Amino acid sequence: FCLENTDPRMRGRGIQLLSQVLLQCYSLLQEKEVLHLVLFYESRLQDHHLVIPSVLQGLRALSMCEVLSPGLAVSVLKAIFQEVHVQSLLQLDRHTVYSIITNFMSTREEELKGLGADFTFGFIQVMDGEKDPRNLLVAFQIVRDLIAKDYALGPFVEELFEVTSCYFPVDFTPPPNDPHGIQREDLILSLRAILASTSQFAEFLLPLLIEKLDSELQSAKLDSLQTLTACCAIYGQKELQEFLPSLWSSLRREVFQTASEKIETECLAALHALSACLSRSVLSSDSEDVLDSFISSILQDCRHHLCEPDMKLVWPSAKLLQAAAGASLRTYHSIVRSVLPLLLEQYNKHTQSSQRRTILEMLLGFLELQQKWGHVEEDESTLLSLQAPVCSVVFSALTDPNVQLQLVGIKALTVLGSLQGFLSSSDLELVVDHLIRLALHEEDSQSSEAAMEAAGSLAPTYPKVFSGRMVPRLENELQSGRAGKEESYHNHHSLQQRCLQALAAVSTHTSIVRETVPVLLQHLQKVQKGTEARNTQDVVSVCQSLHHVALQCQQDAEGCWYFHQTVVPCLLAVAVQAAMQESTHTLPGKALLEEEVLAAMIPVISAATTHLSPELAAQSVSHVVPLFLDGEVSFLPQNSFPCSFQPFGDGECLEAQRRLVALLMAFVCSLPRDVGIPQQEWLLRELLALSCSCNCPFTATTAAKCFAGLVNKHPAGQQLDEILQLAVNRMEPSLAEGPRRTQALTLLLWVTKALVLRYHPLSSCLTDKLLGLLGDTELGPAAADGFSLLMAESPDVLHKGCHADVRIMFRQRFFTDNVPKLVQGFHGAGPDVKANYLKGLSHVLNHLPKPVLVTELPTLLSLLLEALSCSDRVVQLSTLSCLHPLLLEAPQIMSLHVDTLVTKFLNLTSSPTMAVRIAALRCAHALTSLPTTVLLPYKGRVIRALAKPLDDKKRLVRKEAVAARGEW
Repeated sequence: FCLENTDPRMRGRGIQLLSQVLLQCYSLLQEKEVLHLVLFYESRLQDHHLVIPSVLQGLRALSMCEVLSPGLAVSVLKAIFQEVHVQSLLQLDRHTVYSIITNFMSTREEELKGLGADFTFGFIQVMDGEKDPRNLLVAFQIVRDLIAKDYALGPFVEELFEVTSCYFPVDFTPPPNDPHGIQREDLILSLRAILASTSQFAEFLLPLLIEKLDSELQSAKLDSLQTLTACCAIYGQKELQEFLPSLWSSLRREVFQTASEKIETECLAALHALSACLSRSVLSSDSEDVLDSFISSILQDCRHHLCEPDMKLVWPSAKLLQAAAGASLRTYHSIVRSVLPLLLEQYNKHTQSSQRRTILEMLLGFLELQQKWGHVEEDESTLLSLQAPVCSVVFSALTDPNVQLQLVGIKALTVLGSLQGFLSSSDLELVVDHLIRLALHEEDSQSSEAAMEAAGSLAPTYPKVFSGRMVPRLENELQSGRAGKEESYHNHHSLQQRCLQALAAVSTHTSIVRETVPVLLQHLQKVQKGTEARNTQDVVSVCQSLHHVALQCQQDAEGCWYFHQTVVPCLLAVAVQAAMQESTHTLPGKALLEEEVLAAMIPVISAATTHLSPELAAQSVSHVVPLFLDGEVSFLPQNSFPCSFQPFGDGECLEAQRRLVALLMAFVCSLPRDVGIPQQEWLLRELLALSCSCNCPFTATTAAKCFAGLVNKHPAGQQLDEILQLAVNRMEPSLAEGPRRTQALTLLLWVTKALVLRYHPLSSCLTDKLLGLLGDTELGPAAADGFSLLMAESPDVLHKGCHADVRIMFRQRFFTDNVPKLVQGFHGAGPDVKANYLKGLSHVLNHLPKPVLVTELPTLLSLLLEALSCSDRVVQLSTLSCLHPLLLEAPQIMSLHVDTLVTKFLNLTSSPTMAVRIAALRCAHALTSLPTTVLLPYKGRVIRALAKPLDDKKRLVRKEAVAARGEW
């Protein structure tokens, strides 16, 4: 009845109902039914304009039918092209037309191609005048498919270009709270993909790009440059030739005149792309060589500026030349042949260090481009023909007193060394001599460090030269006798430090490691025999160098095992020797037992162990653990000791030996998880006893950490449950009362951390014990600080680098389980211990990922604000550092408490503690990210209050005050 009604509105409702049904069930239709419906809908396209939207919905449903008869797709599109004026429809209805075309293009490609250029022309008519970004994205995709799938464009190439290029450059700002989420960048990239998809557009597009490059609008320039770069990937010499002079003129002008770094970068990228495009065309073209004339014009316009190292066009010119030179080996040779001799001549002509530095930096840019092409070919290489003058210039820079020129010289030296076949053997010897001089004797630490870094990067390329020439020289310097006068000690000590650093820096190849490690160990043994108080620092320096070498060896299995089996036994031997001397009161080797020295040895042993294969690690553990449990010293070098080694024995005379448990911790806690530890249960019991009974805090802590490290990796099961129960039984009475409460707390913290990381069920029970201790007046503050230990990354044990069992999101889980308990404890606590709960809470929040913290903020903010009133400096500092990122990331929530925040932050800017004043000023600064309307009532008050810290006696406070007050 509706379909035959004379009222167009009623007919429209009937067709709408039918179309909605078809959209639900189009996949169930049979071929005859589809044919019948298509013919009906086609005839309806001639109906009243009110009916058309519903007709298009029905055709969209039918366009998705798999049983559509051949020829119907063409018939439907012809009908739409002829009967519907698409651009007069509403946005949704236009989108429906694009959807019908897209559906047919994906399923009936061959049929549509049978229409020839008529299909392209029809689509041009449909799209012409489209303005809605939602529709444009679909229309742009259709154009891309037309070109990519080789539909016939016929005589309509220019029309297709015009109908799309009219949107270039894209000028679109999405409305606020746009539900469709279409960004300007989406339209830019979609349109660029069309414009740069076929060389047929070149004759129309290139003049357009040149015109937009000359506009005043920065966004238009950027878009034009990026589009030109994209086009060069598919254009050839034929398309570009006519426009090259204009393109070069525009690019040169922009680089010479622009103040925008972005535009300069895009200009250089476009020039690189043009040069690369012309280089490719040369290979396949017999016609005139356009590349040569293009490079000639670049040289003609830029080369003479290189003779003016003080003028502003010198760097733009150098960058343009380097952009073109980097495009292909051919452009590189063409430009370098002309530019390199000129730069060498200019370097020798100018005498000022600043000018020479500019020239050498330009030269360095061209040398770095040669790296791109790899080996220096002897035939057409300009660089090889200039080998002597290039080396001469670089070596002269290394001896110049100007540090900045030296640094550029060192970079250039590294690049020359990386060009295989460029440096002769005599040049290499000279290189090593220069690097040694700079590394050891150059006053400026920048040059010294750069020289060491250069030696490290060149050593793997020339291992024989460095191991044969540099290592012996460094060894001699290290072993040279101590200076006679005390005032020259500092110079000698500084030289020794640099020797040690240089030995480590150059150890970047296994063959060199085999030379440097014995030298470092020999020096360590020499220092051990000394008696001066300053030996401690010397030993720490050797350990730092050994650690550096260990890290460099980790990726090489052979070097890693050599380092481990050489260094670890030696470190253990010298430490055991020193502990024995202490135990038997013979000659002092005290330096090796200092906390600072043992702390420096830990990362060496750890880094030497973490990357071992399980087989080699098992071999090593079979020696090290019996050393500590049984006193089995036979595997140590120089193993004739005055007494037995019993680090777990009783007696005050063994205190020194017990300190070496730190080295055991470094070793066993860094082993791969699948390596079995001999006598592990006995070892765990000994560590447990030592951590609870030892009077030395250092020893007790390292024993607790070692116990925790082993427990974390221990396989689940009865053995683990027994050892944990034993630990709890030892801790509980000690925590309750007695002289060793602190040791028991330390053990509790480390065992809790070990179990929290692996989600062990007992972790919640131990955390509850820790929460209970927050109410203890004696242990409460230390227990509160323990929450930082639980949440933070530990540097030496219980981290992923040493194969610990660390589950993802353990911090979030800990937060969810324990923060409600902390809040509850705070509300129920007495006034003398409330601060402990706040401190514990702020530690937990400080280590929580910020997105998680933002979601929990509403429930915790009042407590954080209360924490700011706490007199404990640690609580204040921790809370401020927690609030700072939240002000930036959750301004809406923080705005609700702006009055309290302003008051608290301003009060804390006059705190007696400098760190608190700085943190408070940073938070006051971060407040300015809240909505302006929220801040305006406080503006005058804050500016007045921030005048006071401008006169603070500490410079760092004044600096923050200036930044915060200026922003307000």
